[in-house]
Amino acid sequence: MTALLPPITDYDTYRAWRGDTSRWLPVVRDIADRHGLSCGAPHVFSTGTNLVVGLDGDLILKLFPPFLRPQFVSERSALAQLRGRLGIPIPDVIAEGERDGWPYLVITHLAGTVGSEVWPSLSEAERERVLAEIGAVIAEVQRVPPGRLLAIEPRWEAFMRGQIAQCRARHERLGLPAKLLTSLDDLLRDAAELIPMHTPPVILTGEYIPENFLLGRRADGWHVAGLFDFGDVRTGWGEYDLLGPSAFMAAGHPRRVRSLFDGFGIPRSEVTFVLKRRLMALLMLHSASDPLRHICVAGWPDRVDDLVQLQELVWP
Repeated sequence: MTALLPPITDYDTYRAWRGDTSRWLPVVRDIADRHGLSCGAPHVFSTGTNLVVGLDGDLILKLFPPFLRPQFVSERSALAQLRGRLGIPIPDVIAEGERDGWPYLVITHLAGTVGSEVWPSLSEAERERVLAEIGAVIAEVQRVPPGRLLAIEPRWEAFMRGQIAQCRARHERLGLPAKLLTSLDDLLRDAAELIPMHTPPVILTGEYIPENFLLGRRADGWHVAGLFDFGDVRTGWGEYDLLGPSAFMAAGHPRRVRSLFDGFGIPRSEVTFVLKRRLMALLMLHSASDPLRHICVAGWPDRVDDLVQLQELVWP
């Protein structure tokens, strides 16, 4: 009897199910067989939210639980919209389908090393170069017309206003120091005016972080070699995508920040208090915002008294 996928509706149940290979490997093999693909030596990728399994022949099966169907829609639509329009490799979709209410994609496996494996060992010069290249990739993606991605809900204004409404409660829950909560209230009062709500939206991935790009080594060192994971794509204000590399990689180093901004195309004359204030607002409103765990500036909670000081620390 062919194995069935369960109607999982929450993360905890899903994580437990995903941790038991025997419960899903027969389904993975069956899906591969359905598309005439080999799955003799499957490889499970441990990072990421969805079940991602390497098949034979440099292909990857990405299986989305029913409650994460919007990520399937975003990923499929983004890969179609960006295909052939970037100077950097992204996966090609080889097949797609649905099994027991679980949508899936079969995509190509890109060459390169996941950025999170390489970043800690890079020289400072290589880190600056990689950040400049990431800034340029972000800008290149945002030059692609959004097309069908404009239909992804919630739209930018509704998304931002929803984030503003629940922002303080979120950061109280995540343990933001009390001394910063008053400053957060001030920032939230200004957020709707700081952040453009009605300008033409661009494609956002929300996750230009080391786990989602590949690096390749050339004669002169490491360079960005590929981009993947488009499950959180939406459209909106372009500066939103500077937050991941700012927090995780630039980490308050002035030359790294400058490299990222140069690659993205922000002139030095435009790096003003207002820009930093807007970036700070966007950082606190990001769908994955968790400053205590995501801002990789050593000891930062003890070095600032408010969010204005924090913005100067993150974007010096």
